Amino acid sequence: MSGGLFALLDDVAALARLAAASVDDVSAAAGRASMKAAGVVVDDTAVTPQYVQGVAAKRELPMIKQIAVGSLRNKLLIILPLALLLSQFLPWLLTPILMLGGTFLCYEGAEKIWEKLSGHHPEEKQAGALDDAAEKTMVSGAIRTDLILSAEIMVISLNEVADEPFVSRAVILVAVAFLITAVVYGVVALIVKMDDIGLALSQRTSAVAQKVGHGLVRAMPGLLATISVVGTVAMLWVGGHILLVGADDLGWHAPYELVHHLEEDVHHAAGALGAALGWLVNTALSAVAGVVVGAVVVAIMHVLPFGHGKTAEPTAH
Repeated sequence: MSGGLFALLDDVAALARLAAASVDDVSAAAGRASMKAAGVVVDDTAVTPQYVQGVAAKRELPMIKQIAVGSLRNKLLIILPLALLLSQFLPWLLTPILMLGGTFLCYEGAEKIWEKLSGHHPEEKQAGALDDAAEKTMVSGAIRTDLILSAEIMVISLNEVADEPFVSRAVILVAVAFLITAVVYGVVALIVKMDDIGLALSQRTSAVAQKVGHGLVRAMPGLLATISVVGTVAMLWVGGHILLVGADDLGWHAPYELVHHLEEDVHHAAGALGAALGWLVNTALSAVAGVVVGAVVVAIMHVLPFGHGKTAEPTAH
């Protein structure tokens, strides 16, 4: 009897260790998948604050909360089921879909560069005090934009765990959805409230608090501009890399092999700095590929009649 009890306890302990290992595996896989989508995450973080610029301070966080909930709904109720069904029954479609998303990222990045170079900026909207209908419209627009970016994040993440069993894939992607949403909109909330935090600190009696507060207020425009630039570079890098890898998977090996060989050459030639410099070479060449593809799409969109009616996104002030 005691032997059976000890055997049972051993089995329970083994199951507990297995469960713990499974949780660790899911956490690690979710982390790796999230890192692969980092470029799109940066862009998502850069875009969202622009939807609440000019909004009354008391409405900023409620609007961000609404957008975050909409983003999570996009990921869990729309994108996740479709992505899992495709990966289970039509896995060959994932690479073309990923490449379409990569092309879109290249286009968005190249379009931002074109706007800077040409001076043709989208018309800026002054939000001011919004009524309920206008606020709902702005939130809906942000959620629609998020749907595209979230789809790219989830498909990139899915591509990283495509070899996992179906249930593991689902659990990992749910973890990614919650993690990415929390990180993106947590950072967005900090960004949009940074000037309010700075203003509050600047009104305190402490000289140190005042100095920090004034610094935060002064840093806000530069921070938004930096995020915008980083977001543009990230779109081009991630989009170009997706297209290079996708083309290689579909049988056109030359572009990816060229980038890979150059990365390897730099890696071996640079000694201790080889890994970092090799990565920079891969990133830079992927961004170049993104610029080329994006420029072609931008040119087509500006030539075709429907390209002229592109709805302007909010831009940083």
